[in-house]
Amino acid sequence: MSGTCKYSCDTATHTLQWINAIIDFLRPYAFLIHTHVVNFFKDRQWEAVDKEWMDCLRKDPVENLLLIPSGVVQDHWPVSLKDFVLNLRSLVFPREPADLHMSLPDLHMVSVNSVLAQGMNMKKKHEVEVLSAIVSSIADSVRAHTIVDVGAGQGYLAQVLSFQYQHSVIAIDACSHHGRVTDARAERIKKHYAAQMRKSKSGNWSFNVPKTITCRVISIDMLKTLIGMSLHKGDAEHLGLFKEDNTKLIDEEPKSQCVANSGTSLVLAGLHACGDLSVTMLKAFLECKDVKAVVSIGCCYNLLSEEGADNIETHCGFPMSSGVKSAGFPLGKSSRDLACQSAERWKSLEKDDGLHNFELHSFRAAFQLVLSKYYPEVMETSPSIGRQGKALRRRQQRKVEAPLHHKEVACPHLHPNQKGRFPNIDPNEPETDETSRLAIDTDALLTGISSCESTRCEGPKTVDKYKHFEKFTQSGLCRLGLKPLERINFHEIWKEAEPFTVPY
Repeated sequence: MSGTCKYSCDTATHTLQWINAIIDFLRPYAFLIHTHVVNFFKDRQWEAVDKEWMDCLRKDPVENLLLIPSGVVQDHWPVSLKDFVLNLRSLVFPREPADLHMSLPDLHMVSVNSVLAQGMNMKKKHEVEVLSAIVSSIADSVRAHTIVDVGAGQGYLAQVLSFQYQHSVIAIDACSHHGRVTDARAERIKKHYAAQMRKSKSGNWSFNVPKTITCRVISIDMLKTLIGMSLHKGDAEHLGLFKEDNTKLIDEEPKSQCVANSGTSLVLAGLHACGDLSVTMLKAFLECKDVKAVVSIGCCYNLLSEEGADNIETHCGFPMSSGVKSAGFPLGKSSRDLACQSAERWKSLEKDDGLHNFELHSFRAAFQLVLSKYYPEVMETSPSIGRQGKALRRRQQRKVEAPLHHKEVACPHLHPNQKGRFPNIDPNEPETDETSRLAIDTDALLTGISSCESTRCEGPKTVDKYKHFEKFTQSGLCRLGLKPLERINFHEIWKEAEPFTVPY
């Protein structure tokens, strides 16, 4: 079979056929999508996989493994494995970019100028340029009076829609800091445009500046209330006065609900509307007649709430439709995490980066064995020790370009014969892309577990990996605030894990 997609979303019936085909394929492999890689050794997950597949893939070069998520098969694979991957490929959504001008003939895309683009990286600038043009085109076509940017972040999309496309925009975000940044950026942009108009001696000094709301949208009723308030000029003038705990909004809620046929119209827009936020926007579109269109780019599927025994919420993000609900197929947290992975990213990795990824996964899974055997009470809390792989790759890249120097403090829990140095960080600081890179032992993760050492340098790799694993474990224990036990048998743990780390 070719692996070519034979399904479409042209109609609701065709869409449901595609969904059911995916579910029928996934059911026999539920054990795969409901497991987590950190439990690979603890749960002996390889025993659930076809032995012929395991024997084949353990001998394959890392380059072949990185292509599997993109549906690339190898001639020497077992027929059953090739059929599995090709079946998967036939069910995925097409990844080719759409022809926007064919879908939206009246679309006029304008490059974001340097003032509006301040603070954006290239990816964000591209996203904002495309989405702002689409939202503006749709808002014009439905004659919307206002655009509501839900989950606005630092206001990049809202400000381009306001200043460049001259729309009335309300920006909603849960973080008050983001609201302040949005307002400050808007003032700087406004001054720039005012100066330009003074130079050109233009008489029209009127600007559309986004209004900001700080509010955590946790329900459809809350978003409907905000929409209702935005439809009234008097309320809209005071939209920036809400607190992050939504106390004022709760007081206002009975007064300002979504009213049908109010004579005004809105478009809901969201760039990376996280988790249930995209679902809430769609529900608001269905329930509020004044919302004429919704344009949402969702993200963070792992944060979707899901109906099930472990969730008492009455309004969950998944499943939304009665068709999917009737199929009775739960996603689960592990598969939602998996949905955030990018096949294209794995495909684009160089060999050394791929090796380093797999090496870190093997260390983390072996560390889970340590926790399971020696700290069983910790396992109940689903411990997290940070996104080590992503942070480490960035730091290693910079280390190649220039030496890095960090302030360090000794881990207070290490024994005298287990000395190590750790970055000086605030343990109460929220974990982000920037701070998570400082959350692990610099020696263990920056020098000790170097992909250069494990792939290019000569030496006893098995011994090196064991040493790196021991350092990794000491670092992880310190990250969790756990005291290393003298009775931990690192050799025994690594002996169990090492056969599956394979040298490639």
